[in-house]
Amino acid sequence: MTSRLSPDDQQKVDQYLSAPHHQIERQPFRVWRLLAVILCAVIGLGLLSRLLSRLVL
Repeated sequence: MTSRLSPDDQQKVDQYLSAPHHQIERQPFRVWRLLAVILCAVIGLGLLSRLLSRLVL
């Protein structure tokens, strides 16, 4: 795909993106950790709702 920017503008964008503060090393995405967090949140909220329903009723 070709850029719709002029060569001068594309050079400015490339220079901006190559700045050191845009070169952050990221950790790999961990699917299982995300699923574990979501599962814990759902179980925790379910237990909290059961506790609250027993206190009200």
